[in-house]
Amino acid sequence: MLARKSIIPEEYVLARIAAENLRKPRIRDRLPRARFIAKSGACNLAHKNIREQGRFLQDIFTTLVDLKWRHTLVIFTMSFLCSWLLFAIMWWLVAFAHGDIYAYMEKSGMEKSGLESTVCVTNVRSFTSAFLFSIEVQVTIGFGGRMMTEECPLAITVLILQNIVGLIINAVMLGCIFMKTAQAHRRAETLIFSRHAVIAVRNGKLCFMFRVGDLRKSMIISASVRIQVVKKTTTPEGEVVPIHQLDIPVDNPIESNNIFLVAPLIICHVIDKRSPLYDISATDLANQDLEVIVILEGVVETTGITTQARTSYIAEEIQWGHRFVSIVTEEEGVYSVDYSKFGNTVKVAAPRCSARELDEKPSILIQTLQKSELSHQNSLRKRNSMRRNNSMRRSNSIRRNNSSLIVPKVQFMTPEGNQNTSES
Repeated sequence: MLARKSIIPEEYVLARIAAENLRKPRIRDRLPRARFIAKSGACNLAHKNIREQGRFLQDIFTTLVDLKWRHTLVIFTMSFLCSWLLFAIMWWLVAFAHGDIYAYMEKSGMEKSGLESTVCVTNVRSFTSAFLFSIEVQVTIGFGGRMMTEECPLAITVLILQNIVGLIINAVMLGCIFMKTAQAHRRAETLIFSRHAVIAVRNGKLCFMFRVGDLRKSMIISASVRIQVVKKTTTPEGEVVPIHQLDIPVDNPIESNNIFLVAPLIICHVIDKRSPLYDISATDLANQDLEVIVILEGVVETTGITTQARTSYIAEEIQWGHRFVSIVTEEEGVYSVDYSKFGNTVKVAAPRCSARELDEKPSILIQTLQKSELSHQNSLRKRNSMRRNNSMRRSNSIRRNNSSLIVPKVQFMTPEGNQNTSES
């Protein structure tokens, strides 16, 4: 350390460290913007401090359906086991109170045959046999080794009660399993949305567009699309509304507002005076704390169950000045859809101003289109010139190669003084 200090002055070292710290920008990790609806359609909302938990038990069937599969299967198994154990205890108590267990313990093998007409349930000697008889009664197996007799009215009452309870448990649990397997959001897994939304000019107006498609051949009947903008607003009185929902209309020529989702469609929203995006420009979009929620609803053709698919687009997922590429083509009399290009977009000419400015100054759109046309022509000229240069270079290289292959002429002198020319 002493040698280094003697070679490099301390002032130079400190100045160099300070310069390096100034050169390196301090990049802070930007926290991801919170969204209410995830791209998969799940609601990004956590419920906390719910005091009245008993309300969930009042609607026990919906609670069972909403549980996860592992919890549902545990409840399904435990409900049958607990009912079997409960009625096994009841059957054992009936046999114990009637004295059947003592009778089987005291009688020998030959004498036990005469007990079948005096006991409540034959061959119920212990709790294990009572448990097996409980399973046979509730599941209606009936192996034949154990059966009821006419000696005990109490045993007949327990038999009727167990049959009723078993039917209720079967109905509830099987209905719960069926509803979980046939839930509407399962069908929504094959309803897809484009990863990004775009804003471009369509029919002289700025439009917000996204693409939606169905991967199955079975159709969604009476499909409709709703769009909402969710953002944080503050009222003139100072009240902060964290979830302010605004409906925005969908441009649909059909009066019923339904779509025929036989192939992927581009859903369009015209940004006009009624739209919350009317005052937003391309530069303002990146700073906007808004979320566009898209909801697709319809009836499943095969099951008749109403399904709903959801997604959302935040400001970072909206591309200004882009347009979706075409993915539907006609091949040999059949329309073909290329889903590999489902979310692909191309850059197009679009004014960077807001829709309000575009309505006030329509000349902006004309100037934008003229600039795009000029840039397109210039790009075409550059491409043509590059092609010409490449063709000229190729022709020159071909000429050089051909010239190198030309055979030179050689002259031979004969003694008579005649010149003979030959090629070799």
